[in-house]
Amino acid sequence: MTIVEAAALLREKKVSSVELTKAALKTIEEKNPRLNAFITVTSELALEQAAASDARRAKKRDVGPLDGIPIALKDLFFTKGIRTTAGSLLYKDYIPDHDSAVTERLQMAGAVLVGKTGMHELAYGVTSNNPHFGAVRNPHDPDCVPGGSSGGSGAAVAADMCFMAMGSDTGGSIRIPSAFCGTVGLKPTYGRVSRYGSFPLGFSLDHMGPLTRSVRDAGIVLNALAGFDPRDDSTTRRPVMDFGEEGPERLDGMRIGVPKNFYLDRVAPDMLAAFRRCVQTAAALGAHVEEVRVPDIAALNTIGRVVLLAEASALMEPHLADRSKFGEDVLALFDQGRLVSGVDYVNAQRRRRMMQREFSELFESIDCLFTPVTPTAAPKIGQATLEINGQSEDVRLATTRFVRGVNVVGLPALALPCGKDAAGMPLGLQIIGRAFDEDAILAAGSALEAAL
Repeated sequence: MTIVEAAALLREKKVSSVELTKAALKTIEEKNPRLNAFITVTSELALEQAAASDARRAKKRDVGPLDGIPIALKDLFFTKGIRTTAGSLLYKDYIPDHDSAVTERLQMAGAVLVGKTGMHELAYGVTSNNPHFGAVRNPHDPDCVPGGSSGGSGAAVAADMCFMAMGSDTGGSIRIPSAFCGTVGLKPTYGRVSRYGSFPLGFSLDHMGPLTRSVRDAGIVLNALAGFDPRDDSTTRRPVMDFGEEGPERLDGMRIGVPKNFYLDRVAPDMLAAFRRCVQTAAALGAHVEEVRVPDIAALNTIGRVVLLAEASALMEPHLADRSKFGEDVLALFDQGRLVSGVDYVNAQRRRRMMQREFSELFESIDCLFTPVTPTAAPKIGQATLEINGQSEDVRLATTRFVRGVNVVGLPALALPCGKDAAGMPLGLQIIGRAFDEDAILAAGSALEAAL
């Protein structure tokens, strides 16, 4: 069931928020011991919020389509009085005295918080194999990773534990779990959603967005989240449009770019076939599809790695003296970041601005760019390398290859389920748009979702 469907049942009084919430909590109780999607479950709070939603509705005062809907937050969004760990020993007992902007806005929209989801330690990884809180598992195959770093959010939505879960995305951490778990994931434009009150990883790369069961649901959540926040100087004063309207059935006149270079290199055959079906479907829906040459994405990924290594290590510098507080994989990344020179960081940022201009020029001729989210479906837990067309690749580098660069240029991107591989594991399509044009990627995603 989607948010849209559940909201309709609530309006028609065919179900109550308390009933929806009890069902979600029951599913969590049954499935979480196996999947480990939640670090903290907020049962008492959820039932209180659900009862308050039902009371508002009885007085005809509901505050919108999220009112009474059970949702979850990745455990890096501050929740006043509720433990917020960031998946780290550093914060395992941290209880914030205030809410994040995301938490505030979802509360204002009437959403019901059922818990805080598991994640890769400090949001710095793609597997959610957390050494401190345990590995999060993929609902489609518990021996596989759910993706990261928002793996618990992807698993929770895919396993029907909640209708939406918030994620953060610094180099693919919303879109990768969406692709691996078979959900929709939306990374808005940099500056569209406030990051205030959330544990940062890379100050100039972090984005906040939802993982949902439908494209329209993602738009509805973005309606609640988007807008200027004086506490986050990266947020924009641009007007916010309605992102939650029903999407179009056809794509007549939309210009969709299909990359000639990079994005279709070293892709598993099942993923490539699913991608081709998406392109053919878009054309059948009336879109104008053309091959385009994209900027140098390998160079863009290098820029992203340099920037993130430096920013993440600078952030953690006060804590790195006690190495026992970190898992081996993230500690190795922090050590690498301390070796990045100021010259390298500044030059990466200069080259970044040049690449942003190149992408702006690309989007003068297209409205959306289609790519795979990842070159393969989810790997096994503990798997270090992927075999793609006879070549071996590091899991982290392969998994972020198509998504990392989008954070560097700050463009919006949507991850959309587009089929399954031979083993029955989900595959994901990425739809990238021009800055602050979430409406276009949501429209393309909605039409494709219905057609597929």
